[in-house]
Amino acid sequence: MMRDTPDVSVLLPYRNAARTIEAALTSVLADDSASIEVLAVDDGSTDDGPARVAALADSRVRVSSSRGRGLVAALELARRHARAPYLARMDADDLTLRGRFGRQRDALNRRPELGAIGTEVEVFADEGAPGEGMARYVAWMNGLTSPADHRRELFVESPLCHPSTMLRASAVEAVGGYRDGDFPEDYELWLRLDAAGHALAKIPEVFVRWRQHAGQTTFADPRYRPEAFRALKARYLAPKLHRRVRPLAVWGAGPVGRRTLRALEPHGVRAARFVDIDPKKIGRIARGI
Repeated sequence: MMRDTPDVSVLLPYRNAARTIEAALTSVLADDSASIEVLAVDDGSTDDGPARVAALADSRVRVSSSRGRGLVAALELARRHARAPYLARMDADDLTLRGRFGRQRDALNRRPELGAIGTEVEVFADEGAPGEGMARYVAWMNGLTSPADHRRELFVESPLCHPSTMLRASAVEAVGGYRDGDFPEDYELWLRLDAAGHALAKIPEVFVRWRQHAGQTTFADPRYRPEAFRALKARYLAPKLHRRVRPLAVWGAGPVGRRTLRALEPHGVRAARFVDIDPKKIGRIARGI
């Protein structure tokens, strides 16, 4: 019998995940390191995924439907119905390892400054090995553990793997929950939590197996295109740059440096100079400077 108030609410939105959702849910329910409830939200499936969820017949799983309104709507539906002080994310095609929920709960209990804590992840592919770029990204992400690490690298890339993350429910509520827009909903939330003073961290141990396949959102959704990331970073980086004392110098006058400055300019950020070691660029004008 589940306690009246669980330690952790697991947010699990899914759509057409019949092939993987049983394994994903079974891995979640096998972790007895914390009392949990699972908010399984069907976002308009046309396969038998919902029937497979129902067939598990576990009282800890609460089912609902967001009627195909999208991932953020499904996440918010789950979040609003969650009863626990901590929210763990899980995707329908990944696997959670035993001990995850207890370790993350305990870390959030001990460290009130944390708004979110992830874990290291092990990436695997349906066919063959993950690509070299994904392997480099996971190695970089897994190497960030402390709040200082995450703060330093926050504007490089998303430093937390969403389905490995546990969030403090009160912090997420205070910053307005998940938002929908032309950006990755998880990275936008990390930036918003940071802007509100909530630290991010990671347990230096693998607790999630992160599946990679050609049809997943990371590869297919236009919200993950480079321009969307640049615009999102600029929105949250600009206020930090406005607090600077020294004039702003952009290191690198190549395409990345120029595009970054172009994204910052609508937010009132102006640079004094570009810095580059390429003799062909030295002395030339870029972005009017």
